[in-house]
Amino acid sequence: MYVYPLTFYPILKERIWGGTKLQSHLHKAISSETTGESWEISTVSGAISVVNQGVLEGKNLNELIDLYPEAILGKSVVARFGKQFPLLFKFIDAKEDLSIQLHPNDELAQKRHNSFGKTEMWYVMQADTNSRLVVGFKKAITPEIYLHHLQQKQLLDLLQEYPVQAGDVFFLETGTVHAIGAGVLIAEIQQTSDVTYRIYDWDRVDAEGKSRELHTDLALEAINFDTTASKISYESKVNEITSVVSCPYFVTQQLVLEGHFHWNPSKDSFTVFMCVSGSFELLYKDEKYSYSKGDTVLLPACITEIQFFGTATLLEISI
Repeated sequence: MYVYPLTFYPILKERIWGGTKLQSHLHKAISSETTGESWEISTVSGAISVVNQGVLEGKNLNELIDLYPEAILGKSVVARFGKQFPLLFKFIDAKEDLSIQLHPNDELAQKRHNSFGKTEMWYVMQADTNSRLVVGFKKAITPEIYLHHLQQKQLLDLLQEYPVQAGDVFFLETGTVHAIGAGVLIAEIQQTSDVTYRIYDWDRVDAEGKSRELHTDLALEAINFDTTASKISYESKVNEITSVVSCPYFVTQQLVLEGHFHWNPSKDSFTVFMCVSGSFELLYKDEKYSYSKGDTVLLPACITEIQFFGTATLLEISI
């Protein structure tokens, strides 16, 4: 296999709550003014990422993993997940509030949907004035209290709202009730899953007057009714890899790049870099590759050393 840093064609998703920031802030070639998501690296059924440059252009990620599983994923990742790419990477533009929702854990998702669960994290890239995220309950409650407030359309009274700004990070364990608020642009890292239980959608309807499906009964067994410590504190350091989130499904670190950084990872895993500000170049085997804000790069596990140049803030994700 000829190995090099891989990028993919974005898979753009129209959403009732979407906007135009994926174009104006991240230079994605959107085709509507309600584009809510750019799936950067995905192996979700029906949305398989395709390489967009180099000798492997036109190959999809599943094909590459099938041919070269250990070279792409790493031996330890293959031992755990087989030939499955275990993560999904997105940029999300919420022009309007997303629905109040949650995601099931691995056990429930496997039983009901033959899917992974959906543990995820958010990195706020940009936030309009007074924008917020809704994450978790203000205090532990009972299912009965939850259902009463849901029926009375007072669910928001029970939920914690956080004003946000660029650089804020939230880690959402499965079962956490949440919503991305209007005016927020987010980088999202999650397990490979598209299972969402929508519990309240602000009573809105689409252009045809139809409301979106709610999953009240499915959600009830999946909800965590306790409080959660979802907002993450971390320390940024220039030209150092610093820890942001570590969980059984992924490890996210940050690199604030100024000038040059020699990257030499110690783990046997693929690594993904999401550029959340600035621009940078990678030098690998005398070849230069250029990237900027909004680009997502997959370094196969067999790339064990590479040079970074530029001024950028990067999220580094591995297993």
